[in-house]
Amino acid sequence: DKKPITYHNLARAIAAFERTLISKSRFDDYLGGNMTALKEEEKAGLKLFIESGCITCHTGSLLGGNIPNKMGLVKPYENTSDLGRFEVTKNEADKFMFKVAMLRNVTLTAPYFHDGKATTLDEAITKMGELNLGKTLTTVEVSSIKTFLGALTDKKLEKK
Repeated sequence: DKKPITYHNLARAIAAFERTLISKSRFDDYLGGNMTALKEEEKAGLKLFIESGCITCHTGSLLGGNIPNKMGLVKPYENTSDLGRFEVTKNEADKFMFKVAMLRNVTLTAPYFHDGKATTLDEAITKMGELNLGKTLTTVEVSSIKTFLGALTDKKLEKK
């Protein structure tokens, strides 16, 4: 191209790069029919993840990353300085709305939340239970969900 740096070419380059970002986890194998791909503890965590309501926002193949939702749906989030999508739209309904985080490889991506305020996955799970589900998860429940989330790690990145 005579002018290679264009919006169209930039979009094509990003799309080409994103097509290389393939994560294949044991959870994918489980969804594909391999019932032994997940350990019993991970299956229990998946069940709790679904029954607790986490799956309401963390949906689709990435378990999130495709919709905005309010941070602090049930109980207000303590960081009120970042107004989320409102900063762009100026629509009152968008206050504290953020893109729901995808959970692929989540055990490797600390800190958590849009502001990095949750330093551990345990803290993030606990806070999400309180803020968006209105539930006080026990340490056993947090651990169980965390165990399931570990099964979302790309097999090439899993610690052996």
